[in-house]
Amino acid sequence: MKTYDVRQEHVQFPLHPDTPPGGIALSELFAGRKLDLNAMHARMKALMDAEGLPYERRERTYNSRLAQELGKWGDAAGRPAIHDALYRAYFVDGADISSIETLVGIADRAGLPADEARRILNERTFRSAVDRDWTRARTFGVTGVPTFVADDRLVVGAQPYEMLEQLVQLAGAKRR
Repeated sequence: MKTYDVRQEHVQFPLHPDTPPGGIALSELFAGRKLDLNAMHARMKALMDAEGLPYERRERTYNSRLAQELGKWGDAAGRPAIHDALYRAYFVDGADISSIETLVGIADRAGLPADEARRILNERTFRSAVDRDWTRARTFGVTGVPTFVADDRLVVGAQPYEMLEQLVQLAGAKRR
């Protein structure tokens, strides 16, 4: 947030960690939950449109574990833009973010060396960092994504900017 003096940190969360290779159809993932997938998409699309963020309809979800490890590497390499690239690949392009080849391409487009990305993913260099994040997320009481934490306050789900602004204000963040 450019308006407030806050430090942003991406902490990973195990959302559907049992998703098989190749992903799973959203209709199958949410089967029996009496959810209206069209209404869910329309709500998310409206929220993203209001914030000027691209968002397209997806029919499948993929295991995000390797993408999370790639994100931790991007953070460690001082390239947090990898998160925007991963967002776009998944929520706009519908890319299979469980695929090493897909992730290498995303890293390359984000300005990270493709050969190093492949090595990092194959060696699982950031596995323990993501494990620590998953533990930390459970400690915070995170149950869904995104979750925004400031002090001991949590806001869960895609929210309008004003809601996030209120969160950081309640946490005592100062305007820049």
